[in-house]
Amino acid sequence: MANDQSSNKPPRYLRQRYLFMTLDPVHIGTGGYRLGRVDNSIVREPGTKIPKIPGTSLHGAARSYAAQLYETPEAAGQSHDKIENPDENPVCYTFGYIKKSPNDSDTDKAKIYSGVVNIFDAHVLLFPVHSMVGPVWVSTVERLQDAGFTISNNLPDPWNTDRAVLNWSRTDPLNLGWLMVGVAGTTVTVTPPSSSNWQNEIRWQTIKRIVLVKDSLFSHIVNSNLEVRTSVAINPETGAAEEGALFTYEALPRATFLTADVVLDDYGVGVEDENQQGNGNEQKNGKSSKRPYPFPKDKSFKTQEDIPGGVWNNPLDVVKAGFRMIEWLGVGGMGTRGFGRIAMVGDPMKMNIEDLFSQSHTNSSSQESQLIPTLKNRTTHSS
Repeated sequence: MANDQSSNKPPRYLRQRYLFMTLDPVHIGTGGYRLGRVDNSIVREPGTKIPKIPGTSLHGAARSYAAQLYETPEAAGQSHDKIENPDENPVCYTFGYIKKSPNDSDTDKAKIYSGVVNIFDAHVLLFPVHSMVGPVWVSTVERLQDAGFTISNNLPDPWNTDRAVLNWSRTDPLNLGWLMVGVAGTTVTVTPPSSSNWQNEIRWQTIKRIVLVKDSLFSHIVNSNLEVRTSVAINPETGAAEEGALFTYEALPRATFLTADVVLDDYGVGVEDENQQGNGNEQKNGKSSKRPYPFPKDKSFKTQEDIPGGVWNNPLDVVKAGFRMIEWLGVGGMGTRGFGRIAMVGDPMKMNIEDLFSQSHTNSSSQESQLIPTLKNRTTHSS
């Protein structure tokens, strides 16, 4: 399969992995009050109970901020009737749109297109915890490797749950918040993916101490060290606290590192519009039978000024611009109380569809090479 990136054709499939760092506490609430240690809890993975930032929250923020950058804030709403030509709007193309027909006699009452990007949940990669040696960032081998990080092969075997592995030399026990753990005698190094520029970013370089724990212990450490705040509603007439209006809420703390994937699924780029095929409207209305591709874009819609951050060459650039604005405007709740800002660390790591299939082939070959000696041993034992 030819690589769309190597030609002048727009990319159809492409995956990007972002590394984020929270600049403020981040509160993505579950909605309503829950029984527990706080009144307003945050979204968690059902199986691990580890907090996350849902892809829906990132999607909504990226769309809203990109629409503002392009000077068409109406492109961020659920209805796009006020947009004259949504086909030419890069935000509508990227995230999808619904536009009703101005003519009630039309058989097609609305023009509907789905978005071409999939934004997935942001998962905790490195979690900051206070210790007797200062702040440390806690993670697991599985989470780091899944994100593409490399860990030196100095892991203890066997590895007990009550032991932690450090990236600096230490033999005494170490506290992770209230929890005291032993320290394994080995030291490891953690390296970001070679295909990324994350290791050159100052935010990554500020991480001096990394602690690796077993996966079964990670959830307890995270949930025991979330930021918890208490607030109260103020009566505007008296200026005093409302009776019974005290509430507590939790958040991911500042300096938490997360990873999130964004996948471009633009299979229909340049493909004929099925709604216009075979009905003769192409010649009658002077419309093209193909869905317009509104890229590249280098000017905002109204003032025709340069789009901040550079040209938008494809839908992934629209998402990236929206993510950049989260560093200023935030995501989630409690934004007016100093919550929500997250920053991109470096540029997203890219993966083409050819890399996916070559990776699958490599994994299959590795599994076969491991299986052959096993089968030989079984055959020898049987004979």
